[in-house]
Amino acid sequence: MKAMIFAAGLGTRFKPWTDKHPKALALVNGKSLLQRNVEYLQQYNITEVVVNVHHFSDQVIDAVKKNNGWGSHISISDETDEVLETGGGLLKAKNLLQNDEPFITLNADFLTNLNINNLLAFHKNKQALISFGITNRKTSRNFLFDENDRLCGWRNNTTGQEKIAVPKNNLKEMAYSCVVVFNPQIFELIPQRGKFSLVDTYLSLAAQHPIYGFDHSGDKLVDVGKPESVAVAEQLFT
Repeated sequence: MKAMIFAAGLGTRFKPWTDKHPKALALVNGKSLLQRNVEYLQQYNITEVVVNVHHFSDQVIDAVKKNNGWGSHISISDETDEVLETGGGLLKAKNLLQNDEPFITLNADFLTNLNINNLLAFHKNKQALISFGITNRKTSRNFLFDENDRLCGWRNNTTGQEKIAVPKNNLKEMAYSCVVVFNPQIFELIPQRGKFSLVDTYLSLAAQHPIYGFDHSGDKLVDVGKPESVAVAEQLFT
């Protein structure tokens, strides 16, 4: 099984570190976010990893080379010319990821101990196109699910904006964990091109294709999006 770690973002919420470094190399108890996610995948024998780069891409590439991929085989998807967000980044990495089996994506700035084997079993049981981790934590944006955990929509809790793909009553609000399983057919189905978020892809496909949320509330999870999040992460991930 292959995996992709999204590490190309500008990290604007993580200044001043990101004025001179990529956020993926920010340290949590002496290990970079990127290293921690590579080692997280290794726990599930996933050692074929694609990492996309843009912001201070040379620093990420140097860190991968210097550390011999932390024991994994890491391929670089170079977005130096233009950062493509998660959806565009995934599409650009198609040739590095595509084969006949599902693959995983992670965000470099999320740390979790979600059990990937359990997520894969859930994905297989649901016969899903896409399955991703969700929790009941508080967040400014939520995905919306029906009683069977099928994705139906999205809501921005700050602005009130909603995007409903499958109209249903009593949708439950859950927070995205950024650990995702894709079936390889995804590359034939993504309608967007250029720079776009995977959120747009999920919502454009949800009405016609089975996309499910795997509830792993109670697991460790930290969005290391701001400098103050590092202290929280260091309490949970030693």
